Amino acid sequence: MKIVDCDYFVVGSGMAGLMSALHLASYGKVVLATKERLQDCNSNFAQGGICCVMDPADTFDKHARDTMIAGAWLGKSSVVHEICEHAPEGIQDLIDCGVKFARKEDGTWDLAREGGHSARRIFHAGDITGEKCEAAMIRKVKALAKKRGRRTIDIREYAIVIDLIMSRRIGLRGENRCMGAYVLDKESGEIYAVRSPNTILATGGCGKVYLYTCNPDTATGDGIALAWRAGAKIENMEFIQFHPTCLYHPQAKRFLISEAVRGEGAVLVNKNGREFMKKYDPRGSLAPRDIVARSIDSEMKRTGDDCMFLDIRKKGAKYLKGRFPNIYAKCLSFGIDMAKDLIPIVPAAHYTCGGIQATTDGETSIRGLSAVGECACTGLHGANRLASNSLMEALVCARLTAARLGPHPDRFKGEPPAIPAWKTGSAVPPDEAVLVSHMWDEIRRLMWDYVGIVRTNKRLARAAHRIKTLRKEIRDYYFRYLVTPDTLELRNLAVCAELIVRSAQKRHESRGLHYTLDYPRLSKRVRPTVLDGFRG
Repeated sequence: MKIVDCDYFVVGSGMAGLMSALHLASYGKVVLATKERLQDCNSNFAQGGICCVMDPADTFDKHARDTMIAGAWLGKSSVVHEICEHAPEGIQDLIDCGVKFARKEDGTWDLAREGGHSARRIFHAGDITGEKCEAAMIRKVKALAKKRGRRTIDIREYAIVIDLIMSRRIGLRGENRCMGAYVLDKESGEIYAVRSPNTILATGGCGKVYLYTCNPDTATGDGIALAWRAGAKIENMEFIQFHPTCLYHPQAKRFLISEAVRGEGAVLVNKNGREFMKKYDPRGSLAPRDIVARSIDSEMKRTGDDCMFLDIRKKGAKYLKGRFPNIYAKCLSFGIDMAKDLIPIVPAAHYTCGGIQATTDGETSIRGLSAVGECACTGLHGANRLASNSLMEALVCARLTAARLGPHPDRFKGEPPAIPAWKTGSAVPPDEAVLVSHMWDEIRRLMWDYVGIVRTNKRLARAAHRIKTLRKEIRDYYFRYLVTPDTLELRNLAVCAELIVRSAQKRHESRGLHYTLDYPRLSKRVRPTVLDGFRG
């Protein structure tokens, strides 16, 4: 079996992964693995922008307070302040990569405002901010990959991690630590090992665990599942954010209508054009996402309508084409003119607020394993993410993680440990792919029906029972047949589904994104939900 050695093994090519790799390349050899192309990630689809206090009338304290309010006070105050205060450094890192953020005619930053924010503090590059940031970072990563020497980046696309390599599982004594991972090359089918004293998971969230999501197909919770199977602590997985405004059209696959559209004056209305948000929250259409998503869900159930609508017609075609050119063109391709028509929308699974328990500098409960970005739970988001805080967290935590690992890297003692070859046992090539697709579909449907925007004890119990059975079936399938990308993703998706349900069952209150009819009020005790990693 081939073994690839490196100082830092980064898994994931979203903003957290790319920025981690760029910073760490200053200290040693980086292997950057992603299961599709570099640009196939959630970050690339981000429309709105990145939070950063820059207006003299704004303050870090205001931003922190907005974040804590949106997170229903479950966020960790020290973490919130630290990440908000480091945001300017993250913006500068992107500018250094060549990202050109929007400016006004007088040369000042054109800062946007989104739901839950008390001021304009969103850096953006039109309505395709993520795409432009990813493109700039990928150019820089590829430039470093061409350099020779020890301080470089080895890019491995179409490489999916099977499992982390843990010292105790391969028979080594002493502290249990991560030593790298087994990797499947999706194109050749080869399985090899990446041996590294520092593995950094930046794999994003698990939006695909739900039937309706605006996430790309890559969002199967791989990093969270990998870390849990390795024994890492998992925190706050019950808090799955549903983006309130996903375009509702039979041909529109996972297309978001950015939060920034409401920030620029759009209001939520029913099919008759009547605004309804004020009866749910005094902030109206600018309320935080959890409130807006539940309100839309409530209106749809009350009226029996398939969707609600956004109304921004008053802004006119000239303004909309200039401020939201991509969204305007996309809607128009489906026969919807934002300047003349109401925009049909529905909520869809969007962001994983929980994940691998980690510090702001990426440290997890397992030595040698770091987590950055959406797959990590630092305590920034609490029970609900404030709009555009995600990319800010990815940038800041990537920088802080590199600052921790770079100058004082964790290294193996003595000779690099021997890594056993991947064992296939008596596994044979799969001949019933329909089983995988069927189980995949069943998980996503039961999660949408039983563990969605509104929950109950009975629904959660049903979900828990069925997922337990499905996980056993998946485990049997996994060991019977040779591994494939679809099998690996299904396996990870099922783990994340179970973690979400178990976390939801442990929270006996309604807070932020977790709303249950059995416990409709806030508990007086504010505490996170922590699940210990797998011990098998």
